Amino acid sequence: MSALHRNIHGTAIVLGTTGFLITGPSGSGKSALALACISEVKRRGRFAALVADDRVELTLANGRIVARCPPTIRGLIEIRGSGIAEVETLPACILDWAIMPGRAPFDPRLPPEQEELKLELGRNLPMLRLPVESLLSPVDALMALLPEKLGL
Repeated sequence: MSALHRNIHGTAIVLGTTGFLITGPSGSGKSALALACISEVKRRGRFAALVADDRVELTLANGRIVARCPPTIRGLIEIRGSGIAEVETLPACILDWAIMPGRAPFDPRLPPEQEELKLELGRNLPMLRLPVESLLSPVDALMALLPEKLGL
C-alpha cells in the first residue's frame, strides 16, 4: 500500500518535540508567526526549527502526517517586505497540530470546538487559532492552550 502525498501552501515548524503546520491565506502571517515562535522558543533554551516555509510536502505514513520541505526552498523563510533569510531546518517532522494565525477583531470571538484542518490525506490535524500582532506572545498562547503537550 503506497503512502498518500500532498504538496500544500503553509509553513511547518517544530517547537520542542511538537510539530506544527501553520496554515492560512497568503499574507496572513504564517512565516512571521513561524519565525517568532522559533526565535522565542530558542531564547527560552529549547529546541526549535523550521521544516518548510511556503510549500510543505505532506505524507501519511503509519497513521502519522509527515512534513518535508521541497529541496529548492530548504532552509529558507520569507520575511515579508525584507527578503528571504536562511534558518536552521530539519529535513522532516511529524505534525501534531495545525495553527491558523488570526487578527483582531476576532469573528467569531471563539473558534469552533474541536476544529480540524482537512488535509485530504485520510487524516486531519486538530487546529488552533493564534492571535498575531497582539500583546500576547504566540508561544505563551501555545503554552496556555497546550500545557501538557508543548512542554516548554
